This record gives sequence, C-alpha cells and structure tokens, in this order.
Amino acid sequence: MLPSCNNQNVLSRCLPSLLFAATLATLGCHAQTPALTGTTVKPGTPLSLEESRRVEVLLRQKANLPPMSTIHISVPASSEVPGFSTISITFESDGKASRPITFLVSNDGATLAQLTKYTLPVKPREMLSSAGRPARGGTEAAPVIIVGFDDLECPYCARLHESIFPLLTQRYGDKVRFVYKDFPLEQHPWAMHAALDVNCVAEQSTPGYWNMVDYVHAHASEMGADPKDPKAEKTLPRATEQLDALAHEQAKAQKLDDAKLTACIKTNDTRSIAESQKLGTSLGIEATPSLFINGDKVDGAVPVEFIFQVIDDALRAEGVTPPAPYVEPKPAAPATPAAAPAAKAPSGR
Repeated sequence: MLPSCNNQNVLSRCLPSLLFAATLATLGCHAQTPALTGTTVKPGTPLSLEESRRVEVLLRQKANLPPMSTIHISVPASSEVPGFSTISITFESDGKASRPITFLVSNDGATLAQLTKYTLPVKPREMLSSAGRPARGGTEAAPVIIVGFDDLECPYCARLHESIFPLLTQRYGDKVRFVYKDFPLEQHPWAMHAALDVNCVAEQSTPGYWNMVDYVHAHASEMGADPKDPKAEKTLPRATEQLDALAHEQAKAQKLDDAKLTACIKTNDTRSIAESQKLGTSLGIEATPSLFINGDKVDGAVPVEFIFQVIDDALRAEGVTPPAPYVEPKPAAPATPAAAPAAKAPSGR
C-alpha cells in the first residue's frame, strides 16, 4: 500500500457499503448453465418461485451472505442488452438493507451477470479545473494539468512535495500546470488553519503562497514546538501562532497589504476549503496526497519516476513529445582526500 495520510472518518462512514461490495466482488459475470427446460424470463412478469430460488441459491454461494439474511428480487425489467432482462436485488440483515443492486438475467434463465457502464471522458485534461488556484508551471492552456489534493500537516504530502519540486518545473517548464486544492484531514489539528493562512496569502501573491507552502511542508514536524524548550509538548495554539507569523513574513517579503492579510486570517472563513474537501470526497479521495494528472488519479507518495511516466503519457495523448526518459541522478561520490606531499630526503648537510 502506498504511503498516505488516511481520513479515518471517511473510512468509517464507507465501511458498511464496502462490506456489501466485498461480499459481491466474487460474483463477476460468470455464466450459470444449463438452463431449466422451458424456463423463460420476461420483463414485467415476476420470476417464478423456482427461478427466484435458483438466483437466491447462487447468490448465497458466491457472496457468502449471513445465514439470517433476506434476499429481495424485483420484477424483471427491459434491458438494453439483447437477450437479457434486469432485476434489482436487495440484501437485508439485522434490520439493515443494502442499496439495490442491478443484475442482468438471461431470458432463458441460464445466466446471471453484472454490467458496469461508464461514460468515457471526452477530454480527461478538463476533468478537473485549475482555475482560481495559484499555479506553478504553465498557463491554463498547458497540455497537462496536475491537481493535487494536499494536507499541509501530512508527512507523506511533504515527502511527495519535496520529491517533485523543483524537478517538475525544471523538467517540463510551461508544458505542465500544477495546482493544489485543500484537503486537510480532521486528525491533523493545525492543517485547516494552515490552509486558511496560505490561501489568505494567495489572495495577494502567488509567489508568496508557494514560498509558504514550500516552507510548511519542509518544517511541518516543527510546528507547535517551543523553540526555547525542545522537550516541551507541541500545542495547537503555538502552531497557529507560528503559521500566522509565517504568513506575515511573506506579506513583508512580497510587499503585501498586511492589514488585508490580518483581516482575512481573522475572519476564519473556511468555506472554500470545505468546498475543496467536498470535491475531493466526491472524487473518491480518502487519503492524502492524491494527484490528478489530466484526470488520471495517482494516490500516495509514489516515486517521482512513476509520476513523470504518467505525465509523459499524458503529454503524448495531447500530441506533445515529452522530454527524454527521466534518469535519477546518481549520488555524488565522496571526495577523495588529497595526497599528502612526499617527504623530502635529508640533505645530509
């Protein structure tokens, strides 16, 4: 499993549905033969008791359902797949019902199958917008758009950030546009405030935003510590104070309106961050970091070589020739100590 910071609350909410999904994972699209002589399935006509029993026995065998569970089978309906009708099946156990699950049943009653249908994206590059976010690299017209969902307190996000910057911009220049969207996790106490601070800086300065993001990712382990007492316990108030100080340092360095920055931080308006979290959740994000490279999702702190392969593939799909294959630089060899000067023979004088 790739290193990532997990959102435990999201996982606990998803657990019941994951259990149902895991139970049904073994079903696949296996044909069940032979059919009973004279058996027919017709849209609008309930399955006979014998047909329903065959479906139920199969599901109990393949899905390993609890003994006391109940299976509800709907009346067959027309299907867009020739030779098949659809039935909706619901599982109920301990008073809890699953969501309805659609199956295909052949009109001769011999085959039960599942069909998952997806609409292919017309332009994967446009699946996620980078508009309105401070960017590195090219413009919004760049052939590759990378949208990262980031938590500034996540150590794996810091690892990924360190591995790809500045290599990403050095390798691809304006061919790639990179932006972060906020996905602070609830178990990280100061991540939300960090997102607020960097966004307040971003309102006035893109370079200031990236300077602060770079610094926080590089020094996240120090946030909340007492510089005068390294053994003291880290605290949230101290981390918040340090993050605010970093924001004001950028305001000074970038010649920003410090009063405007202070007002932005004090309002504590996290609505845009919440919208970013909501978007991430809708995309199936449960942990950070997560990158979308022209719509292709990459989870965890993966090696930079893999990320560059995905970017190169995305460039080719856009008709752009990528750079030469990336080769990780070899560590510099340790310096050889200079040879000591040769001793001179005594002159004998």
